[in-house]
Amino acid sequence: MTRIALLTGGSTPERDVALAGAAQVVQTLRALGHDVTVVDTASGPLSLAAEEALLAQAVRRDPPTAAELAGLAAQENLPALVSSPEMKSADLVFLVLHGLQGEGGAVQALLDLGRLRYTGSGPLGSAMAMDKEVSKRQLEAAHLPTADWGMWPLPPAAVAALGLPLIVKPSNGGSTVGLSVVHAAAELEAAVALALESDRDVMLERFLPGREFTVGILGAEALAVGEIVPQHEIFDYECKYTPGLTREIFPAVIPDELAREMRALALATHRVLKLRDFSRIDIRLDSAGEPYVLEANTLPGMTGTSLLPQSAAAVGISFSELCAEICRLALAR
Repeated sequence: MTRIALLTGGSTPERDVALAGAAQVVQTLRALGHDVTVVDTASGPLSLAAEEALLAQAVRRDPPTAAELAGLAAQENLPALVSSPEMKSADLVFLVLHGLQGEGGAVQALLDLGRLRYTGSGPLGSAMAMDKEVSKRQLEAAHLPTADWGMWPLPPAAVAALGLPLIVKPSNGGSTVGLSVVHAAAELEAAVALALESDRDVMLERFLPGREFTVGILGAEALAVGEIVPQHEIFDYECKYTPGLTREIFPAVIPDELAREMRALALATHRVLKLRDFSRIDIRLDSAGEPYVLEANTLPGMTGTSLLPQSAAAVGISFSELCAEICRLALAR
């Protein structure tokens, strides 16, 4: 039996998503025979009653408000939390966190300083994958295809070179929070303002009009390619977390050669960004059907119907087996 502290919650716009994943992971880990304590970044180690109440919450159609997140952030003391008896006595910390706070490397650095084993990528890989500008530079240096981009502010000529439509998004963030598709120059200012609500750095990226895919990584292997078919123009927050708004097809119905190419591209991205154990790489095709890396997710969603578990299931790895392997990889370090 392994003593596991499952660290979840956070004070990012993706808090609800983290809690939804934690609800399924904790149930699975206990079914595997592990002793699991749920730890919320805001309220600390939870009693079973508090855990049940917190993890029963559904993912809302809109992310938590800025006021809600500010209140949660005011309660957090992560350095003290890492030193708590519940964390120190654990054999393993299982991270179910999303957004800059959970995936940006700070939590991972604190856990390293506390000499605690934890799941997923370390501080460097987490930070590089979370910062989209750094990710782009690493991908370009490795000659891996990624959409043309620039950081705001950009001169008008550079914006025009990217073309319309145009993606405007926070450089550090996830779940498409603060992301807009700009179809006309007059929309750009409002889109940048929205992105600035989530991050001080804003990226402008060429819109790729083709189909969207995702590939899970587990250990040193790329899992199944899945296709994402949202009802909206892009796979936005509402489509991600509202049942019925997106079709997710695993394995994707594509030629074998394209599937092999995307699996190789995903694994190369995982390695270039110095990720470890598991990740999920998002890919989109251009108008000619050529694949481009959108971004890497170091702590992808972990509900039973999230994309990484679906990618694993398509190659015969159950949710229980996925959780067990994530634990094994972390404990082997």
